[in-house]
Amino acid sequence: MTTDRNHLTDALGGRLLAAFLLVALSSVAVLTVAALVATDRGLASARQEERRQVADRVAATAADAYIRAEGWTGADLAPAATLADGAGARLVVLTADGGMVWSGQGMGSRMGGMHGAGAATDAGGGAVLESPVTVAGRSVGTVRLVFPGATTGGRTVAWSWVAGAALVALVAAVLVSAYVSRRLTRPLVALAGAARRFAAGERTARARLTAPGELGEVAHAFDTMADEVVRAETVRRRLAADVAHELRTPLAALQAGLEELRDGLRPAAPARLAALHDQTLRLGRVVQDLADLSAAEAAALSLHLVDTDLAGVARAALAAQRPALDAAGLTVTTDLDTPVPVRADPDRLHQAMTNLLANAARYCRAGDRVRLRARVEDGDAVLEIADTGPGIPPDELPHAFERLWRGRDAANVAGTGIGLAVVRELVTAHRGGVAIDAPPGGGLTVTLRFPARAPARASAAGNRKGHSHGTA
Repeated sequence: MTTDRNHLTDALGGRLLAAFLLVALSSVAVLTVAALVATDRGLASARQEERRQVADRVAATAADAYIRAEGWTGADLAPAATLADGAGARLVVLTADGGMVWSGQGMGSRMGGMHGAGAATDAGGGAVLESPVTVAGRSVGTVRLVFPGATTGGRTVAWSWVAGAALVALVAAVLVSAYVSRRLTRPLVALAGAARRFAAGERTARARLTAPGELGEVAHAFDTMADEVVRAETVRRRLAADVAHELRTPLAALQAGLEELRDGLRPAAPARLAALHDQTLRLGRVVQDLADLSAAEAAALSLHLVDTDLAGVARAALAAQRPALDAAGLTVTTDLDTPVPVRADPDRLHQAMTNLLANAARYCRAGDRVRLRARVEDGDAVLEIADTGPGIPPDELPHAFERLWRGRDAANVAGTGIGLAVVRELVTAHRGGVAIDAPPGGGLTVTLRFPARAPARASAAGNRKGHSHGTA
């Protein structure tokens, strides 16, 4: 298990971490390049603007010298050269016709051929910036500033800051990616471990996670599924035990009686044979009830839905059970005259109603009343079958639809306890609902509720189907 867990962590966690890191590295790389390019261009633009301002000031100073000397001859250009030196440039002053006035530190022979407009780059990789010397609106010459190769101080500082920020962002991305990967994989690892333990037979294994979002929903769904599996297994084991109990008594009586006959301990008298025959009939009823329950549970796969009349089906079921109800001494009243349209399988509805009426005939006392009523209520087709018999204690009502349940007094109750379970399965297969209630005055009321249909089509179809049941 530890190996599987490590494998899951390594596989999923590693892939998530790699994906996060790839995204982080790509983002940091793109942002770093963009920041460096923008910084470099910003520094170059600022440096160019600063040099342009220096060139303008030097040109203004040279113009002042020109005015004071009334020409270039004798003009004191030292202040202009000082300004150029302060900016790290060499000053070259040219006349209007291109003659050399000031070459700056003996560079006149090399600078003499360098003239033009705007900024340029000298042979050494530096920048050359020119500015006209204007006096009284007339250009009298040009100052040329020769800057050395571009300094890397500002760029170096910018690059160091950008690189440092990129490194910090990368470290933060790694830490956040590792945290997110672990937070995502931890619930999955716990869920996978719980699933393995559950599959291995540990029925108490649950994820019990409070993870956020969809992970939490998956964990909750797994726990719910595990609870349902455990409940289903419990019901299955209880059902097997109940079926074994139901079959054990008649089988034991049959075995004992047959052994007595075989060993000659008792004669094969008609009374004894009749008693053994009754045990076989009881076995047959148990097997038939189990077959009915199995068929009811599979009813959703075999329903033949048509537009029918719930009241008409109830009349047909009552006609089929009338002899048993009359034999039990019960008084039956009905309110089934108004068509109640539904879309259902009439045969399955007939089976459910037959079970309810058979229960009434079996458990009610002579003189009790049974009432059938069909109606449309709040958009649903409703059928009520109520009796004034002994009923069911209120604390046992929640168990009435369980398989093979016959209450605390099961030893004195006839039947196998499957009839109501069959009714519930049949009604549920029709997307309907069934409820059972014990009124304070005694008796029992079972309410079947189905989605209603439009009356125009359903009424005729239901009457035809109900008539076929009534004549069968």
